[in-house]
Amino acid sequence: MSIYNKLDLTGWKPRQLTPREVRFATWIAFFAWVFAVYDFILFGTLLPEIGRHFGWGEVEQAEIATWVAVGTAVVALAIGPLVDKLGRRTGIIFTVAGSAVCSALTAIGGAWGKGPLILIRSLGGLGYAEETVNATYLSELYAASDDPKLAKRRGFIYSLVQGGWPVGALIAAGLTALLLPIIGWQGCFIFAAIPAIVIAVMARKLKESPQFQIHQRITQLRKSGAVSEAQNVAQTYGVDYDEHSKAGLKAAFRGPARRVTLVIGAAILLNWAAIQVFSVLGTSVIISVHHISFENSLIILVLSNLVGYCGYLCHGWMGDKIGRRNVIGLGWMLGGLAFAGMLYGPSTMPVVVGLYSLGLFFLIGPYSAALFFISESFPTSIRATGGAIIHAMGPLGAVVAGFGATQVLSAGSDWQTAAPYFGALPCFLSGALMFAARHVRPETVQ
Repeated sequence: MSIYNKLDLTGWKPRQLTPREVRFATWIAFFAWVFAVYDFILFGTLLPEIGRHFGWGEVEQAEIATWVAVGTAVVALAIGPLVDKLGRRTGIIFTVAGSAVCSALTAIGGAWGKGPLILIRSLGGLGYAEETVNATYLSELYAASDDPKLAKRRGFIYSLVQGGWPVGALIAAGLTALLLPIIGWQGCFIFAAIPAIVIAVMARKLKESPQFQIHQRITQLRKSGAVSEAQNVAQTYGVDYDEHSKAGLKAAFRGPARRVTLVIGAAILLNWAAIQVFSVLGTSVIISVHHISFENSLIILVLSNLVGYCGYLCHGWMGDKIGRRNVIGLGWMLGGLAFAGMLYGPSTMPVVVGLYSLGLFFLIGPYSAALFFISESFPTSIRATGGAIIHAMGPLGAVVAGFGATQVLSAGSDWQTAAPYFGALPCFLSGALMFAARHVRPETVQ
């Protein structure tokens, strides 16, 4: 029997998720992102300790971070087409499980040399790609929901999920302070793998989004030769059949999608220069600029990331009120100004904590709106692919910042010279660039 005959074409409709299933998906996405970030930030937080263990200087550490960012971009880019082909549920399971494996292997990777360690940490791109998969999946679930309260607060609710970034960073800093003296940096990475494995197992209970079910149905019908039936399904559910049939990497650079890809992609590239300098390598910057001990720098990270979580909630809530694009642009511009003040301000704990916390509030907080905004800007057929292309710009921005900072440090300067040019200024410019993006009305998202 052909595929065409096996399919029930009469009265077909996608399976709608129940409110309970949507809540379960939200919690899984939150914890998946928390522990993906935990692993991602853990490497940057412990890089000074890893370098001390193997005798790698500040310049070598910056080079390692740069090459890891390159590998992360490659891996994150590959995830988008995979998720658009195999499904959002499969994408979450794959990225979380990959992040767990990466954590465990990092504990032994350094002993094999810098090359193997860079390769292993590049697999961390799976964890980094988790937020794109989450945004793709949840934006579709929330758009398909019949709950009017959810429709009005979808950005704020997603901010709770995306708030896994400061929570994961907080866990990385807090548990490092507690566990590092007891089990060493290797033990910290092994410990990080355990919760990720648990989440990957629980994610098997997730249900596929209605939008992807429609996408999958059209694809199956088209491939089986039932073009008219595929066109009927596309027409019924408001899908552009011609654009659907051209889905892929090239589709992200055609039509209205081109502006989304180029403008937001460039903004993310610039912004991730600031992420690399002030979040991933935050301990190194604080220690170098203000001569604060490693232990106190961890305390600063804990306090500032608590403020950063509030930033997620605030920007998510404001995005529902005044538009996600506006909130993102204003936030990143203010973040650049706060970090500049931190770099040149006095080296007292209250000032450093206050300005660094304010910087993270406006640097990472807008991502609760940004990832959702990106997903809303693309059609279902390339939602994960387009998001992955833009998301991959982040590690490339980290590469630029890492390479530039490495050159400055190699020339004999310090982080107070490198951080403004490769951190604070790109952060401000990324916010200004966001105003060139197209405004999206959430009620128009399919």
